[in-house]
Amino acid sequence: MNPRSALPTEVHGVRCAPARTIRRFGPLLGGIALLVGCTGPAPVPPPPTPSPSSTAAACPESGVAITAGPVDGAMGLRAIGIVLTNCGTRDYTANGFPVVRVLDEDRQPLDITVGNGSAPVSAPDSYDGPPRPVTLRPGEQVMARILWRNTVTDSTVPATRGKYLEIAPAAGEPPQIVAPRTVIDLGNTGRLAVNAWQIRP
Repeated sequence: MNPRSALPTEVHGVRCAPARTIRRFGPLLGGIALLVGCTGPAPVPPPPTPSPSSTAAACPESGVAITAGPVDGAMGLRAIGIVLTNCGTRDYTANGFPVVRVLDEDRQPLDITVGNGSAPVSAPDSYDGPPRPVTLRPGEQVMARILWRNTVTDSTVPATRGKYLEIAPAAGEPPQIVAPRTVIDLGNTGRLAVNAWQIRP
């Protein structure tokens, strides 16, 4: 037997029992023996993981946040649901239609005609209810919809492709820039339709 194995050891300032004492417990209890055999200050725990930013901290100064959902596209018709969330601490009233502009990749506005209601982009449906004021408590949401068609009627006219949407909750309110999950491919129609804010299931 190595005489040095019977001597206490010290690791990073922690004094431990002889190695032969630890070996008696076998491989399964080696970890427990090490804890029992060592004396000294407990290791300093790592600092706590910072908690994520609160909703209030990420909320715009206006007290509302606008996000865009996935695109539903079929037969050249495109639709995006946009959600307005009251992320503030006071009630907020959404009323009427959002104000929407289409921006290019440099965030410059494109020459697009935006109409309230589904026509003339699409036939009216359940989203075309009359605009009504909706008061939202903190955390509540309303939804609107943006419609367009990817239609090319003149091959000599370059197709319009937007990268971002600039959306204000209503006229005169601060806009927010939203990056949809797809290109706004308007073909050469140059038309966009917007439905009013509504509470939807």
